[in-house]
Amino acid sequence: MTAKPKWFQTTAIDYPNSRPHIGTAFEKLGADVQARYRRMEGYDVCFLMGNDENTLKVADKAKELGLDPQAYCDDMARQFREVWDALDISYDVFIQTSSERHKQCCRKFAQKVYDNGYIYKGSYEGWYCPGCEEFKSDKVHAENAGQCPNHKRPLVRRSEPCYYFKLSAFKDRLLKELKENPQFVQPESRRNEMIGFIEAEGLDDLNISRHGEQWGIPLPFDPEFTIYVWFDALLTYITGIGYGDDEATFAKNWPCDTHFIGKDITRFHTHIWPAMLWAAGLDAPTKVFSHGFVTVDGTKMGKSMGNVVQPLDIIAKSSVDAYRYFFMRECPFPGDGDYSGQRFEEVYNTELANNLGNLLSRTITIPAKNYGGVFDGTAGVTPDAVVPNLNLAEFVATVRGHVEACRYNTALQAIVQDFLTPTNQYLEANAPWKLVKTDKEAAKKVLFNAVQSLRVTAILLKPFIPKSAEAIYTSFNFPTPWADVRYADAAELTAQPDDLRVTAELIDGKPKPLFPRIG
Repeated sequence: MTAKPKWFQTTAIDYPNSRPHIGTAFEKLGADVQARYRRMEGYDVCFLMGNDENTLKVADKAKELGLDPQAYCDDMARQFREVWDALDISYDVFIQTSSERHKQCCRKFAQKVYDNGYIYKGSYEGWYCPGCEEFKSDKVHAENAGQCPNHKRPLVRRSEPCYYFKLSAFKDRLLKELKENPQFVQPESRRNEMIGFIEAEGLDDLNISRHGEQWGIPLPFDPEFTIYVWFDALLTYITGIGYGDDEATFAKNWPCDTHFIGKDITRFHTHIWPAMLWAAGLDAPTKVFSHGFVTVDGTKMGKSMGNVVQPLDIIAKSSVDAYRYFFMRECPFPGDGDYSGQRFEEVYNTELANNLGNLLSRTITIPAKNYGGVFDGTAGVTPDAVVPNLNLAEFVATVRGHVEACRYNTALQAIVQDFLTPTNQYLEANAPWKLVKTDKEAAKKVLFNAVQSLRVTAILLKPFIPKSAEAIYTSFNFPTPWADVRYADAAELTAQPDDLRVTAELIDGKPKPLFPRIG
């Protein structure tokens, strides 16, 4: 048996200073769609997520609440996983940077880079933002009137002894990788930004330590210093798959096929992270995908704005799959998108309740009422295409290309506008609810064809709305088990090996609404 191709992907790990909001969840949803798609296509997927806990903000928050930092981190990890599980995020590994295992593996990495001659001791003075936990350049300080451009709070002048990472040693190699490997950073606009930054600003050596802090990971070669939170956090991508203590698992999964990260931290992942890996003698990741942000009613989210939206609040009013569908449909993953309650309701009712849900209801209810739920005489019959002038194989290939490039909104737009809506138009034009009264065989053929379009739709939607797609598919006795379907199964209308029948549970002759209207 041929071994499955491996697929290792990660998301950025999150500061556990508050529960995840819809902006944090946007990244996880986009990554989950890719993981689910790759599993469908036969890949051996490892999907890593986690929390970034070795930060002074965590220690301060725990102290404010009267908690031990570790107890605080563990409880926040529980809360984060609660949200991710509610959103059907299919992660395989959830890592906490405060775990002893991560700490020990992180120390091994730092020692390796030190032994290879890429870490040296010095001192640093600069403008520091406690919110970013990062030093800002004099240029940033001057251009923003002494404030952090992200947090809008005064930068603090800070001086300390430190250990430097020789980032500057990798300038030429990084530029070469960025320029010659277009897939290394996506989308293209971000790759160009990263090239432009190096060419304009250069690459300075990086302060990777903090002095005299109690919360954090001590440097193995000088325990008076702890490892700078970013240097530590990036290492989750390898410690979570065995670097330092499980070399077989690490060798199986590395290099990472895609790091999914927010556009604001692209430089850390495309300048610092590859250089760190090279310094330790490891390969750089295959791809870094830098996604956009989500606003609320056109405004950036923030506690000070009073407009932070929690995922569970939206789910409570609709469903998990409605949530997943809206953000992948309305918010372009490579770019920025916006959430509003009104727009959510419009998309839900128009595309999910009216378009998809109504189609499913009709193709179950009419056969159940008029044919005992059985399409007898259809064994071996190849259904007719219901969408005029559509080459199904080419259409599925186009959708596949959008999914693999993380153009999820474009993929969903194609599924809805180019396939699902025409299927509904076919049903409206042929009106089987009327035709069944005068020509039951003709009406049955129309419904049989529509059911096959639903089969295709369910398969294509599986990575996006997994529970609902399964409910659609298993409403009929399609021969290929749901767990085994791939996009290739959607690329052709195949003959049925046995009589097609309705297998959905019915109440008073009708299925439970897949997407009940809201509002």
